[in-house]
Amino acid sequence: MAMAEGAFAARGINLEWEDIPEGTGRMCQMLNDNETDLAIILTEGILKNISEGYPIKIAQEYIGSPLQWGIHVAADSTYETVEALEGKKAAISRMGSGSHLMTYVLAEGQGWDTAALDFEIVNNLDGGVQGLTQKKADFFLWEHFTTKPLVDSGVFRRLGDCPTPWPCFVVAVTEAFLEKKPALLDHVLDIINGYTQEFKTIPSIDRTLANQYGIQLADIQEWLGMTRWSQKQIDLAQAKEAYKQLLALGLAKEGLAMERILL
Repeated sequence: MAMAEGAFAARGINLEWEDIPEGTGRMCQMLNDNETDLAIILTEGILKNISEGYPIKIAQEYIGSPLQWGIHVAADSTYETVEALEGKKAAISRMGSGSHLMTYVLAEGQGWDTAALDFEIVNNLDGGVQGLTQKKADFFLWEHFTTKPLVDSGVFRRLGDCPTPWPCFVVAVTEAFLEKKPALLDHVLDIINGYTQEFKTIPSIDRTLANQYGIQLADIQEWLGMTRWSQKQIDLAQAKEAYKQLLALGLAKEGLAMERILL
């Protein structure tokens, strides 16, 4: 919306936006390779990535509420409960992605052996559909409302939800960008935060989103009610807790000092 209304151009900023259907794992790779300067990215994915030594910082929290990960099986699957998925193969977009990391969180919460988890890499949501319907994998974690049309149309069945135990999205920035254009980030964030602060008050925003994304109005309204945009840095204690959980699951490397990666 900010781009469409010329908010960045008005400040002389040539901002380019790119959707990354492969998700967090691919965005981490783009940040690592300096293919992008900024990313709106899952908190757990970027923490894992930074712990591996990549020169990236968390500029601020973007979504302060948890993300609702739906636990999906094919509509014709014989699995009826989340408990029945123990020992079964999970579809994930790629290693290090949200779908990968949250499968560990799910397994830990269910008391499963996380060392025994088995994965099928499917790249994106379309790949997840193929993976489940073609029986290459048994279950697939993906955001609840994005996949709701697939549940409604009888492609998936959702057995439950697995919310992130932390604020779900942050804005990440490469240290190379900060070194080259240190003042520019503040302008970009100022514009974004102005829009997110007012987003829920836009007249008929629920109908606009329902039409744009092909999701039922009631589902959009539920999503708006449970989603909180943030205009501040992620809480240090929450960031440390997320990192602690990733360490406990063996998904991040030791020695990451939160104080050094939060701007």
